[in-house]
Amino acid sequence: MARAFLRIDRRDLMAGIAAASLGVLLADGSAAQGLKPIAIQARRGALSLRSGSPETPVWTLAAPEMRFRRGDNLQVEFANDLTVPVGLDWRGFDGVPAIELLIGRRLLAAAGWENVRIPLRHAGTFLCDMSVLASQNALPARGLPVVVTESEPVSVDRDEVLLVEEWRLRADGTAAVPGTDATEASISYTLNGKPSLDVSARSNERLRLRFINGSRRTVIALKLESVEVTVMAIDSQPAEPFPARNGALVLAPGSRVDAFVDVTAPPGSNLKILLHNGKEARTVGFIIVSREAPARAAPLPPPPPPLPSNGLPARLDLKNALRADLALNGPEWTVFASLAASPQPAFRAKAGRVVVLALTNRAEVATVFRLHGHHFRLLDRLDDGWKPFWLDTLAIEPGQTQRIAFAAEHAGHWLIESVATDWAAPRFVRWYAVD
Repeated sequence: MARAFLRIDRRDLMAGIAAASLGVLLADGSAAQGLKPIAIQARRGALSLRSGSPETPVWTLAAPEMRFRRGDNLQVEFANDLTVPVGLDWRGFDGVPAIELLIGRRLLAAAGWENVRIPLRHAGTFLCDMSVLASQNALPARGLPVVVTESEPVSVDRDEVLLVEEWRLRADGTAAVPGTDATEASISYTLNGKPSLDVSARSNERLRLRFINGSRRTVIALKLESVEVTVMAIDSQPAEPFPARNGALVLAPGSRVDAFVDVTAPPGSNLKILLHNGKEARTVGFIIVSREAPARAAPLPPPPPPLPSNGLPARLDLKNALRADLALNGPEWTVFASLAASPQPAFRAKAGRVVVLALTNRAEVATVFRLHGHHFRLLDRLDDGWKPFWLDTLAIEPGQTQRIAFAAEHAGHWLIESVATDWAAPRFVRWYAVD
């Protein structure tokens, strides 16, 4: 089974699907109000990374449930109670130059405070985490899921976030920071901050499960046992619904996938949630089917209708696009701390123009590319179309070139990232300009 699972991972990864909060989806979207300031505090915490083991010190973001509605204006009051500068990295939010770290906003000093405003133009599943300069004095940090619900009702019975996070534990019980050596460390995963998580459901319910890969370096596959899984959105943008191959979802580091899951197993069933990291499969949770009466006489009919559009363009003009080659491994890239010393953008585009990038991975391991500020389409090999979903993150196999296209709608300076799928690998950055 593990070998078959691994083959699924590779096929889906190359197809581009490289691409802990609980809440019931209400017809009016969310109880949170966009005009009410939300307090987020960076502070020390602790987490049990294995059942029965002592807690491990980590950095965390203390905040209320981050669930809003499309069209809200998110006002964040961010306080840094740590002893080092940190910054909030908002994954999936397009067109907000002020939140770009080291371009629109500096790292927040220790004991500092700042106010951040984010217009929530798009519905979807997002991730906020701390971008910290990796050092031996740092601790690994937890991410904070952010949900923006659609303006229109979505026909599901339950709506839950499942945040997967990866940890490297040393023999002394401390956890290694991504970007530092963790050769002797053992690997652990948590689901919503727990070594194992139970998700309750009734037979014939339809769940919306918002999966987030909170790992900083590892591409993972999540397989749900004995349920029908339909992919509805990737990286915060609706997709044309399609069935997950054998119920497996592949997520690059930082990627998000919204799936509709039809629970057809009989009452009393315990269905595994399996995680595969390319080497082995492990159980990280269960869907527990209640012994109560089924939610309805029969499952809801497949396939579900698409999620409402966020307004991204239906078509891209590739013929007149600006084209640029971008090797993901080269001297032009710099570490995060040295970004200010990179005066030249990787490319520059006029607002409104389509950009096509040829991304080449010359490393010996898969490399993850991330585009800030815009979402992109993964192009077909013959440049005659694109995959029916949007992405902001893509894992590229060694020696491969993938081509992507996006409409440069938002003026400003935006980051691009490249990081190898190796725990000790540094995260490299460049930037691009839309005038």
